[in-house]
Amino acid sequence: MKIVLVGGTSSIAVALKQKLSEFCEVITAGRTNCDLKIDLSESVENIVFPNDIDVVIHTAAHFGGKSASEIIEAENINVLGTLKLCEAALKANVKHFVYISSIFANLKPDAENYSVYSLSKKHAEELATYYCTLHNLPLTILQPSHLYGLEDSFRKHQPFFYSILDKAKNHEEITLYGTNDPIRNYLFMEDLSTIISKVIQQKVTGIYPCTYRSDVTYTEIAKAAFNVLGTNGTVNFLQDKPNIPSFKYNKDDSLYQKIDFYPQINIEEGIRKIIKNTIKSR
Repeated sequence: MKIVLVGGTSSIAVALKQKLSEFCEVITAGRTNCDLKIDLSESVENIVFPNDIDVVIHTAAHFGGKSASEIIEAENINVLGTLKLCEAALKANVKHFVYISSIFANLKPDAENYSVYSLSKKHAEELATYYCTLHNLPLTILQPSHLYGLEDSFRKHQPFFYSILDKAKNHEEITLYGTNDPIRNYLFMEDLSTIISKVIQQKVTGIYPCTYRSDVTYTEIAKAAFNVLGTNGTVNFLQDKPNIPSFKYNKDDSLYQKIDFYPQINIEEGIRKIIKNTIKSR
């Protein structure tokens, strides 16, 4: 089996490549430092896959912003870029297209963290579904929750999570705004890699959220970090500050039932793996 991993230098792709390489040949694709040069901002004619590819996994994303140019770029990369990849996959007779979207695609406009990122992810899902259905291209859309993993590059998108680990390591006080202990759902990248591998091997199609089995609060993350690191620390709430909102997502285990696998790594085990990997890499 041959797989093209688009967005080959992304945090997800770097972690995923190692898992996929256990059972197939992986070809990375992206603008730089990849086996295959693909720029999603280019015309559809310039995006071409080899004819012997079985699966395309699309992990590339633009995280947007609030300016007009940032919004345009997010829509261009996330939506039109996804369509271009679907067209290239169709022309190359690819057997399965897997789009790694985000749980944020399900957010309502009044949600606290609604943005052009979540909006463009939703647009991309709808356009990919329409196009792939029209042309009978098997499609899987996965919507992972907040991702964390061994690679330090995950810090960019989960800065507060990793700042908790840093503060716990340095015996520093962890400060939270307001009186609310914010709720999050964190999925360890190793679990997502297993999920994607099983989806490919079992040829599962459809749209599925990918969340950990239970949510966690920032206080629980801090306590897990203190426990793993063997440090003493406290969590302080600045009650005169605005509350940090909680993010709650609907749980749906239909995919996990189909692939006979549920995420295994809880927050404490995930932190333990990160700390162990950090020590090992020194």
